[in-house]
Amino acid sequence: MQASTEPAAPVGYDVQRVEAWIAAHVPELTPPLKWTRLEGGHSNLTYLIEGTLGRQAVIRRPPMGELLPKAHDMGREWALISALGKTRVPVPRALGFCEDLSVTGALFYVMGRIDGHALYSAEDAERHAPLPLRREVAHSFIDVLAELHAIDPDAVGLGDLGKKDDYIGRQLKTWYRSWTASVAGAQLDDPRAHELQRYFLEHVPEQGPARIVHGDYGLHNTLVGKDGRIAAVVDWEISTLGDPLADLAYALNQWAEPGDPPSVRGTPPTSLPGWPTRRELAERYAARTGRDLRLLDYYVGFNRWKSAAIVHGVYARYLEGKKSTEGVDLPALKRSILRSLEQAEEAVQRLEG
Repeated sequence: MQASTEPAAPVGYDVQRVEAWIAAHVPELTPPLKWTRLEGGHSNLTYLIEGTLGRQAVIRRPPMGELLPKAHDMGREWALISALGKTRVPVPRALGFCEDLSVTGALFYVMGRIDGHALYSAEDAERHAPLPLRREVAHSFIDVLAELHAIDPDAVGLGDLGKKDDYIGRQLKTWYRSWTASVAGAQLDDPRAHELQRYFLEHVPEQGPARIVHGDYGLHNTLVGKDGRIAAVVDWEISTLGDPLADLAYALNQWAEPGDPPSVRGTPPTSLPGWPTRRELAERYAARTGRDLRLLDYYVGFNRWKSAAIVHGVYARYLEGKKSTEGVDLPALKRSILRSLEQAEEAVQRLEG
């Protein structure tokens, strides 16, 4: 995450009450605190806080306003970094969690500051992952995912994080409902969305033991250290239990290669030279975990279809006036939906070929 230069007062925090809570519950920090807004993190209100003795931490709470029931789940994030702090998966140190809404109107938590940088763009990669480090970054990135998927959730106290069975089936039903509910608002339907959903439902692979799935694992949600290794994985708010190969395929889909179609979000960090390919990462993951990846294209296609459904819902909210369209490239969003369906079809064709 990158610090903003805006010296504005902290948004969403009653500074006096929060600092009093920190004084009582986080002995590592001594108020009054210096607050610096950190960008990124799914719009959660995230600040670097520094105590009078120079010690730093990060504080995080949901955005202001009405939220979807399961969105911006600070309790889930806290549970995950608390449990995973005892494993080989690098996470920020869990320092304190406030469940008292009277303090600042929302749940929040405090975690240790990590000396590392998320890579959102090619510009970030140029700055924080120069050419000589890129293979090290990539190998560490996939090795950390393999470590996460090696953990028995029951053994670390996360066995009740979510339902353990039929992860793919439940996701297919959830996001198909989203697609059909958004058709009128998006003024867009596509027969491939329906055909693919039926195909994926009829061919769901046997899941195997449930593992912790991050749900949004990418270089944008990891902090890369100066040595090129992943210093921490962040943004655990949508994590659950499920099929680890779905998590792997999502990460690979996010891993752009030179020659891929242009991204709606700008130039991805891995579109630059010097990064291993998706195939290389998949092979490394298979070697580390022993998992059979013969049906990997099923999970790749499923995730492409799911991405189309997610963006379709967002696109509908823009067209319905429920979200501001200022600075939003609506035609690019529409192209992204159709391209994701096309890529899902291509994955199915590889499976059936």
